[in-house]
Amino acid sequence: MSGEDDSNGWQLTESDPGVFSELLKTLGVPLIVDDLYSLDSESLASLQPLHALIFLFKWVSTSSDSMSGNYDPEFPGFFAHQVVNNACATIAVINALGNIPALESGPQLAQLMEFTNNMDPQTRGLVITSSDWLREAHNSLSPPSAISLDGLELPRQTEDAYHFVVYLPSMEFVYELDGLKPHAVRHGSYNESGEGWLSRAREVIENRIATYPPGALDFSLLALRGDPLLLLQAELAKLQTAGKQAEAAELVVKLESETSKRNRWNFENSIRRHNHVGLVHSLLVALAKAGRLEPAKENAKSVMKERIARAKMKGGVMDES
Repeated sequence: MSGEDDSNGWQLTESDPGVFSELLKTLGVPLIVDDLYSLDSESLASLQPLHALIFLFKWVSTSSDSMSGNYDPEFPGFFAHQVVNNACATIAVINALGNIPALESGPQLAQLMEFTNNMDPQTRGLVITSSDWLREAHNSLSPPSAISLDGLELPRQTEDAYHFVVYLPSMEFVYELDGLKPHAVRHGSYNESGEGWLSRAREVIENRIATYPPGALDFSLLALRGDPLLLLQAELAKLQTAGKQAEAAELVVKLESETSKRNRWNFENSIRRHNHVGLVHSLLVALAKAGRLEPAKENAKSVMKERIARAKMKGGVMDES
């Protein structure tokens, strides 16, 4: 779960495939994360090999009676608790990676996984979130906190909390790994034929989404998958060697699309790392020199009043200060 207190230096992370994929790259894992806009068979098939589904949702406290699935205290796989706020994204990723057999990884991650191998979930979570290098990797794509409101004694606003969990196959069952729950949650077995574990995972996730009001946008879904760039490059080399130019040309188009996506991720991540306070200050100075700062400020106040009025009409709450 994401929040401001008890974060131990862990910062908020965006639910963005470029952010997750950069984290996986830092961990030395040959996987990426892609947005998943639909759970239909065609969308899932296009992302194979698909190892896990990462689900982001607005967290609300619920009783165990309303929980789907069953706790599995004897879960034989890798499971770590989330013991500090804002670490849920990385905990979800680590919980997923820890259950992928024979996964290639960088030396730091391999050492961490080996060290925590026989630990209980609580101790494992403490060790993982105490890892300085992992926290730095997590924070590296969080927007710089250049402005602090500490000490101003402003009234604290209650904000929505969002949380990441992961769904994956293990020992012929679909499991939900939620770092805020005491045990892994078993959601039933699946048939290896057809869509395999994804069929059961779809059912579980769709039932969960159905608990939200119609049209709600309080969740998102990401797919942890094999890196298609490596697979496409290998396949292209085979086609070119075999002289199948037409098929190779189609593959080149897919490669260009995948490369373009990586370039976009790199650009967006560079923006996330940049501190924009200097730019904002320069723009404000330029507006003031041109005599346009006060009109811009009054216009902003007017727009905010309209937003507050609309929010109140819908039953929402916005700070008027």
